[in-house]
Amino acid sequence: MQNSLAIAGERTTGAEVRTQNVTAALSVANVVKSSLGPVGLDKMLVDDLGEVTITNDGATILNQLEVEHPAARVLVQLSEMQDKEVGDGTTSVVILAAELLKRANELVKNSIHPTSVMTGYRLAMKESIKYIKDQLIVKTDKLGREIGFQIAKTTLSSKIFGRESDFFANLAIDAMAMVKDVNPDTGKTFYPVKAVNIVKQHGGSAKDSRLLQGYAMFGGRAAQGMPRYIKGAKIALLDIDLRKTKMAMGVSVRLRCMH
Repeated sequence: MQNSLAIAGERTTGAEVRTQNVTAALSVANVVKSSLGPVGLDKMLVDDLGEVTITNDGATILNQLEVEHPAARVLVQLSEMQDKEVGDGTTSVVILAAELLKRANELVKNSIHPTSVMTGYRLAMKESIKYIKDQLIVKTDKLGREIGFQIAKTTLSSKIFGRESDFFANLAIDAMAMVKDVNPDTGKTFYPVKAVNIVKQHGGSAKDSRLLQGYAMFGGRAAQGMPRYIKGAKIALLDIDLRKTKMAMGVSVRLRCMH
């Protein structure tokens, strides 16, 4: 007696499903393609509640879309990862990935095995990285402030506060200059991005943002009578709990002198 496992649904394999996946990826790329570059167009997105979002940022556009196809979802996740890791290039990475899939599908149709196509792509990636490192990389110290400002301004032009790109680009350049450091062993200059902390505060406009020399953290006053501003304050950094601890067996500790 043969045991058979029944699975509900339809199974599609071969060139048909591969073409469907590539078509779905190209459909996602076509949505954001017209928003790429300095002359890119903004998209108006309306959700189920009627809230309108106007943007040309690739990650924002794809997040607002309800993409159900698994292959298309991969491109949406790729855009989200690009936005999280780099902060820019969300549209470019989707268009580039879709074009690579399109060309790969054409190669597979010409009887080239998918494994060979993937091997070729990996080899091309290594050669591209090598060429960029050898020919195109310019050290940060040689760029100067003006070039860094233009790069930051271009990055911010597609964001929500693109109109204030000059203001926030200056903030970003000044912040990175503050955390600039040199490795004593190698002598290389590096900029620890995680050393820059962003504290969000309600009640002001975007241009009320400011850069503080030092460390800023969000915290509220425990009581209304506490001062709002203290000059020359001494700060204690403790790794213990300051709450009163109940001693065992009725033992109590009283502090009479703080010297």
